[in-house]
Amino acid sequence: MSDRGSHTSSLDSRWSPGIDTSVVHPARRYDYWLGGKNNFEADRKSGDAIAAGFPTVRMAARENRAFLRRAVTCLAQEAGISQFLDIGAGLPTADNTHEIVQRLVPEARVVYVDNDPLVGVHARALLTGGSGAGVTDYVEADARKPDTILAEATRTLDFGQPIGLLLVAVLQFITPDEDPYGIVTRLVGALAPGSYLVISHASIDYVEERHLAEMASGRHGPLCPRSREQIARFFDGLELLPPGITSSAHWRADDEPQPRPTAAEIMTDSAIARIP
Repeated sequence: MSDRGSHTSSLDSRWSPGIDTSVVHPARRYDYWLGGKNNFEADRKSGDAIAAGFPTVRMAARENRAFLRRAVTCLAQEAGISQFLDIGAGLPTADNTHEIVQRLVPEARVVYVDNDPLVGVHARALLTGGSGAGVTDYVEADARKPDTILAEATRTLDFGQPIGLLLVAVLQFITPDEDPYGIVTRLVGALAPGSYLVISHASIDYVEERHLAEMASGRHGPLCPRSREQIARFFDGLELLPPGITSSAHWRADDEPQPRPTAAEIMTDSAIARIP
């Protein structure tokens, strides 16, 4: 990780009138934890405040990216998936979904979705393009609007063929009254049999009770960690791949540097399931 002093952003909010630099956004805060520079003071202050209560949050962000890499590799190599819908993609960084999969399947198609205009600025410059083989595209939409996402994604993806649906570290920002289970059901229902659902989700099972009030305060935006039982509900009716729901640091991580972080340090559970 770079030291904090190197995170002074050279970004200009005039790039997009939709960027409010005074309001924290999870994608930019996540970029800060990963050591990026596409973030603003509000994102860094929020990131530091969360890290004060959860000192391993930067490690958790890195492990979450590593899980994404392993998940995409698994689906491309073992399941033959060549289409991916990555919702809540965040800011481009090393080993983006399309870079991982197109190394393995050059003709793969990837659609990124995020609701941060800054993500859109970068995505349109760096991620979109191509025709025929190796197509990538970007949709600026909120994960809470599945019908909008599906309608826009059809310009790139063939929903008559299997798709890998990635919901990596995004569902924890959808509150119960926003119907997260209904959103996932709608998305999964639009996919062809043989598609896959990939989820990583902050788990309340590892959060100390003294931190629960801080999470519930809303100071850092909506944050809704769920229990493993609640996370399992997202996979109802689907076929979980081994090893099932487990810590993001441990999901098929035998080839990662050892020893692995503990589940309590990462505080995130992950799984992949096949849609029958």
